[in-house]
Amino acid sequence: MMGGMAGLEGMDQSRRDAESAPARWVSTIDDEHAMKAFDLFGNPTVEEVRLPSRPESAATARRLTHSVVLRHWGLGPTIAEHAVLLVSELVGNAVRHTGARVFGLRMVRRRGWIRVEVRDPSRGLPCLMPVHALDVSGRGLFLVDKLSDRWGVDLLPYGKTTWFEMRITER
Repeated sequence: MMGGMAGLEGMDQSRRDAESAPARWVSTIDDEHAMKAFDLFGNPTVEEVRLPSRPESAATARRLTHSVVLRHWGLGPTIAEHAVLLVSELVGNAVRHTGARVFGLRMVRRRGWIRVEVRDPSRGLPCLMPVHALDVSGRGLFLVDKLSDRWGVDLLPYGKTTWFEMRITER
């Protein structure tokens, strides 16, 4: 179903489990996983979190993002869902295309905006490709382009930061 979307392996399974299990139990398990991720790697709103450049790190990045957006920042579930999907795509690109040993994840909230950044040591630029109906991969940046309000790449002396921003309604 989502074979071409980086780091989303297993998402369908967890959704099926979530639908069949009580919501309270699922959120407790999710909270436990998120707390373990915060304990192991740190808080991406305080400083850049460095994660190993392996496919399974996408799950950690998703947990951190979900927890920050929904619990820490108190934003809505749609924003959280979109941010989780988009961070998964950026992490997938960093893992799959850069040859890096680690990548960094950072999250910033400003008045009316959130920004999520993935930093890697490659200076190779990601490319937004045209997407066709039967494509099974290559949709990552297309999704970032469609679901975020802005996105881009900042070249660094040793690598790059790929980021997206989403407008939020302040409460």
